[in-house]
Amino acid sequence: MSVALVATIGFFDGVHCGHQFVLENVVSIAASKHLTPAVVVFKDHPQRVLYGRSIPLLTTYDERLQLLKAFGVEQILTFSFEKICHLTAEEFMRLLHDEHDVSVLVMGYDHHFGSNHPDSFERYQESADRVGIELVRLPRNPISKASSTAIRKAISLGNIEEANDMLGYHFTLTGKVVSGKQIGRKIGFPTANLLIPEEKIVPMDGVYICETDDRKALLNIGSNPTLNGTERTIELHIPDFSGDLYGKTLSVQLLHYLRSEQLFDNLDALQHQIAQDVEQIKHNISAE
Repeated sequence: MSVALVATIGFFDGVHCGHQFVLENVVSIAASKHLTPAVVVFKDHPQRVLYGRSIPLLTTYDERLQLLKAFGVEQILTFSFEKICHLTAEEFMRLLHDEHDVSVLVMGYDHHFGSNHPDSFERYQESADRVGIELVRLPRNPISKASSTAIRKAISLGNIEEANDMLGYHFTLTGKVVSGKQIGRKIGFPTANLLIPEEKIVPMDGVYICETDDRKALLNIGSNPTLNGTERTIELHIPDFSGDLYGKTLSVQLLHYLRSEQLFDNLDALQHQIAQDVEQIKHNISAE
């Protein structure tokens, strides 16, 4: 026998502080009614489907699911937006109620859904009443004005601390370690080249202080102009680490933007700068 759901609807890119406010309410309402907290998510971004726009994402689909579960969601209903975008708000609510046991639907203060674009909460309420769903409208989030768009802008400008404040956690890049030119190894600072999913947003070029597996590290994003590089790479240097990382998947939490990528006169100058960057990591650790 299935358990009725308290659900909310969205794409949830980043599962940021604004999303978390909604999720906290979903979990709380579900607990008060002895129901299961759930979310309705779209695997494809609505902007891509409706307008053909390619949106760099804060989180991959798998990352979104992990975050949603971490914030208390017990059941996730995934839909292809392309397949349901023609449904009116009432038709979608009926689908959720009749086929997925959604008995309570929680809406954010300014959330809208449905091909008919109802212009008021009262219109949604009328449809919900006909379907048999209890509709709950949340107030504005009193603490955070975070939005996925604002976080993407902050990340694209290298404003990592601002992005992290809106996310409520550290922005993370996860990728497989692939082979590179091994120049870093030759100058005493070996790096792991990360292959990041194509849909994932990557911060602007530069050097960042980051953390991976509880170890502070440096992340360089750019084309390595001192080495006559032409392709953009994402390279991780973990001080005092020895071991083989090839083929492994690493998650890197970005903490601070350190400096822009530079063209140095020679490898010695580059080596000197990286040594200074490593000292910045040690200073960052001691300051915590």
